[in-house]
Amino acid sequence: MELNGTHDLSQPPEVVWAALFEPEVLKAAIPGCEQLEKTGESAFAATVKLKIGPVSARFKGDVELSEMTPPHSCLLSGKGSGGIAGFAKGSARVELVAQEGGTRLTYVADAALGGKLASLGSRLIQSSANKLAQEFFTSFSAALNGVDENTE
Repeated sequence: MELNGTHDLSQPPEVVWAALFEPEVLKAAIPGCEQLEKTGESAFAATVKLKIGPVSARFKGDVELSEMTPPHSCLLSGKGSGGIAGFAKGSARVELVAQEGGTRLTYVADAALGGKLASLGSRLIQSSANKLAQEFFTSFSAALNGVDENTE
């Protein structure tokens, strides 16, 4: 399954780049994230609780950033397991381009699913993945601007 998108952020690439390595920012932005800790210079371990269609599970996984060209691009690779719900693994190429008023973030991701998740059907999975990506970028943008979504 392939996902791609573009999001305009109101901060310069250097600020966006730094935020991509901040556990507190990422934890607040990742939908369903219960725990996120930095395990290395460019690696994280996470626990995320998600419901996709009729399948609800707590996923534990790892994410690593590589092929970094600060503050312009990187490759995120990750894998996670949700027990009997299944597993997910994938990667995403992220590019940051300076533009007037901030940064344009573009991503192209490829993911593979197994277990119960894989049996849900590609339309439901694609729709859920797009919704989760939109939630992430909305929260990430708010975190970059220092806005507490709970006060809006």
